[in-house]
Amino acid sequence: MRYSEDLIEEIRMKNDIVDVISGYVKLQRRGSSYFGLCPFHNEKSPSFSVSPDKQMYYCFGCGAGGNVFTFLMEYENFSFVEAVKALAQRAGVELPSLEYSREAKEQADLRSALLEINRQAAKYYYYLLRQPVGKQGMEYLKGRQLSEETIHRFGLGYSDRFSDNLYRYLKKKNYSDELLRQSGLFNVDEKKGMYDKFWNRVIFPIMDVTNRVIGFGGRVMGDGKPKYLNSPETKIFDKSRNLYGLNFARTSRKKNLIICEGYMDVISMHQAGFNNAVASLGTALTSQQCSLLKRYADEVLIIYDSDEAGVKAALRAIPMLKEAGLATKVINLSPYKDPDEFIKNMGREAFEERLQNGTNSFLFELKAMESRFDMADPQGKTDFYREAAGKLLRFEDELERKNYIQAVADTYGIAPEDLRKMVNRLALRGAGIPDPVRPRSGIRKSQEKENGYEMSQKLMLTWLTSYPQIFDQIDRYISPADFTKPLYHQVAEMLFEQHANGEVNPARLLNRFADSEEQKEVAAVFNARIPLETEEERRGALLDVICRLKEDSIAHRTAALAPTDLQGLMNLMQEKKELETLRSGKLVLRIQEPDGGHGA
Repeated sequence: MRYSEDLIEEIRMKNDIVDVISGYVKLQRRGSSYFGLCPFHNEKSPSFSVSPDKQMYYCFGCGAGGNVFTFLMEYENFSFVEAVKALAQRAGVELPSLEYSREAKEQADLRSALLEINRQAAKYYYYLLRQPVGKQGMEYLKGRQLSEETIHRFGLGYSDRFSDNLYRYLKKKNYSDELLRQSGLFNVDEKKGMYDKFWNRVIFPIMDVTNRVIGFGGRVMGDGKPKYLNSPETKIFDKSRNLYGLNFARTSRKKNLIICEGYMDVISMHQAGFNNAVASLGTALTSQQCSLLKRYADEVLIIYDSDEAGVKAALRAIPMLKEAGLATKVINLSPYKDPDEFIKNMGREAFEERLQNGTNSFLFELKAMESRFDMADPQGKTDFYREAAGKLLRFEDELERKNYIQAVADTYGIAPEDLRKMVNRLALRGAGIPDPVRPRSGIRKSQEKENGYEMSQKLMLTWLTSYPQIFDQIDRYISPADFTKPLYHQVAEMLFEQHANGEVNPARLLNRFADSEEQKEVAAVFNARIPLETEEERRGALLDVICRLKEDSIAHRTAALAPTDLQGLMNLMQEKKELETLRSGKLVLRIQEPDGGHGA
């Protein structure tokens, strides 16, 4: 049993997709849709589209797509029922008690079991740290000057030198090997069987924003490799969409968040009272993590190691944070490498002062750029100013650009008017201005190239949802039977049924597809695009698509026609005549492109 379709639709309608996704992704209106950086893959140019008319999203880069339920399922790793509950709560809709379907119950039970296994593992590691076998781990943490309160707060633990202790501990609780394998806590070897992934390490439990343990990090004791080890991705752990320490930092009530590199940096800052610090989980900062930060703050202070790798990491992070709508500053901790070293040597007050005097991220980028130029040479300095002027063109707002021109002029001793003239000259030549972002084809590179007939079916389904008025113009020529690809045929039947009932609603239609891959493919069907500018071009393209779709349909049904089916043969012959009428151009079709659209 699941919630009724009418209730699901009520919840969907009360959660505008633009409002919901705006809480995760910075969106900008462009024509009839909104665009932003896709939260499901790293990209520099926005190809993630949200349509308020269709109440659907689609990424022209990676192919992710769906309605508001799909988005929460993909972004938050929710089951469908969890997404419904979250959106119902958001909209103030009271849900009846629900009996799970078998499949949904199995998935919910699996997630609950994995969370419980992680909880039990965290308790076990925490216990071992305080036993004689955990002496080395406790000495390490005390040597890092962590208090007992801090160790307790972060649930730190220890895994001993024997590589099957946790396995034996959890087997006593009657967990199956398959479930333990899916937890990510164990390795499997043909000779050794199943054994603990983490051994001889100080353990850092990784928690989600609701304080549930979803994974672990481990720091090896001694000189073993790798120095730090993280849990692999599981049903409950996606490192690109979580941040270490965010469960505490989100409630800090500070005006900003601090992003740093490692577990110990976060812990030492929290111990010193800077409880708004978080860290990425063993990988470079991702666009998904930037969107997550935006949910809890409007400004991010970047504190990466002061070495070359740290500077490069900061330079990679700055544009992603900006695209997510976050103001950024870079904190200089020199001569110390990281927050832990700085706080131990200089103290809390000095660290607070550094935070207050952070470097504007744009000026940080220019400072890093200086090393590529000979600033003592007139030509080198001129080249530097020219590249700086190009970067100033990033700022579309005239007042913001003026302020940054003044700041750069003050920093580098150039007359503001001279720099402004250089910026204006570059603008007139088009230098530094990014090309207009046009959504790329919804066909992913990894897919086989679609044939023309499938593309014509996809385009027709897109047009039927974008311009429902054309149903009345084409329904004497086109029916669901003309869509020969099974999934497209299924979608067409639903759309024609919706039109007959007075409403074309692709977002509601999507609720009837349970499989996530099918949802992505259906979302792609509703987002096919070709660049058409004029009414005449659109009319011609639509006619061409109808003819090609019809031609394919007739050929498909002719091949399947029984030799004795004379009536079927006569019907096909009549349809061929109608196809010739279509090709002659006697059918006049009209498609009105919405304001600012990118094509039919």
